Amino acid sequence: MSLIIMIPNRGGDPSMIKITFLGAAQCVTGSHHLLEADGVRLLLDCGLFQERELTHRDWEPFPVDPATINAVILTHAHLDHCGYLPRLVKQGFRGRIYCTPPTAEITRLTLLDSAALQEEDAAFKRKRHLREKRVGRYPEEPLYTVNDAKNVIPRFQMHDYGEEWRVNGAISGVFGNSSHILGSSIVKLKINSNGATKTLVFTGDLGREGNPLLNPPESFTSADWLVIESTYGNRVHENHADALETLARVINETSRAGGKILIPVFAIERAQEIMYHMIQLMVQKRIPRIPTFLDSPLAIEITKIYMKFPRYFSPRAVDFFRSPEALEARALFHATSTPDESKKLNTHAGTAVIMAGSGMCTGGRIKHHLALNIGRPETAVLFAGYQARGTLGRAIIDRPREVRIFGEFYSVKARIERIDGFSGHADREELLSWVAAPARRPQKIFVVHGEKESAEALAAGLRERTQTEAAVPALLGECLLQSQ
Repeated sequence: MSLIIMIPNRGGDPSMIKITFLGAAQCVTGSHHLLEADGVRLLLDCGLFQERELTHRDWEPFPVDPATINAVILTHAHLDHCGYLPRLVKQGFRGRIYCTPPTAEITRLTLLDSAALQEEDAAFKRKRHLREKRVGRYPEEPLYTVNDAKNVIPRFQMHDYGEEWRVNGAISGVFGNSSHILGSSIVKLKINSNGATKTLVFTGDLGREGNPLLNPPESFTSADWLVIESTYGNRVHENHADALETLARVINETSRAGGKILIPVFAIERAQEIMYHMIQLMVQKRIPRIPTFLDSPLAIEITKIYMKFPRYFSPRAVDFFRSPEALEARALFHATSTPDESKKLNTHAGTAVIMAGSGMCTGGRIKHHLALNIGRPETAVLFAGYQARGTLGRAIIDRPREVRIFGEFYSVKARIERIDGFSGHADREELLSWVAAPARRPQKIFVVHGEKESAEALAAGLRERTQTEAAVPALLGECLLQSQ
């Protein structure tokens, strides 16, 4: 579908507000949605595409001129929501980036880490392609550099939950807790146009009621238009107790076999949440006290940021972490920051839990651990997060006979396990209940950030549950919204 680029309306019909879905439409990643109203262009999120078949979009020119975008509203610090920011700035964006304080701090680390990995990957590909005497599919250069990432940092404008902020005289916004990761937000925008005030709510990634670290997601009182995620729009998660039981079972069985438990983790939230659950299981004597390694420099630094913002935690989590039993169990957790410390894990004797990034196995240290251990039957590979189509993690979950890692094929003999109950995303029933709660339901709902089948299933459920029009926009699709 071709995109018709609309020049901000300065002399046309002022009653029209326009939204264009530049990413995360009928796919999970690449979140960026362009809102145009009263001559202002706002970008809701600015993320990378991470599905293998869609990553080429990150290399293409942005669909609209970044210099014409007035501001970016950033819901949270995951790469599929913030990872394109350095390239946007490099292409001419000069506006402000609105977000919460934890989001600004975590995004800074995320972007610097992403840029460093891209520089390393580009150098590695150049050497490999030279050795193999071939030309790669993509340019042998980073999508952006560390310096490009540093140029994003001065553009952050931070606001806490509940604090109103203004983009200009006609548009104001407020962040609410989405309970997805630390500082993640639901965004509510008020748009004054043609004498009327309309509201648009964007969920970003919506979390769950039972998040052990964060308070439950906030509900919204009313909205004219709602843009909602649908990552699990056609699935219901296992309950929390079953998820904990699965974690305990995998650790106990692998410990008896003398193997290692490899957990690909997202550095933000999932790593911290799994550490919380493992400490909880140790305190309850449901698993042995075995050495556990957080083998992710980014996750280690993110954990330090978590400790800076206790006001964003649930009171229950704060009390637990301060208990003597939890402090004693935490002594078994080790941070392996340097490459040498990470390599020493290759010779670690006996059972250990190794949590390493990336969460979808698309890069980082987990790929090295997989290459070394996935052919060992005493090993368990435990996935505790969403695996997008086209990623190495998704390929492994399908339990193939072999997988390709670093250009070489490895037999899959390790046990492959999966936990859905720790997901940071609301499932189908939680999404439907969250939308159905407001007294005044939206005029129109746009279902994004999900594979096509998932988005369409949620849209159908929303139409039935709320009697509201719910659409699944196509990638680069656009919609004119009536302001009166």
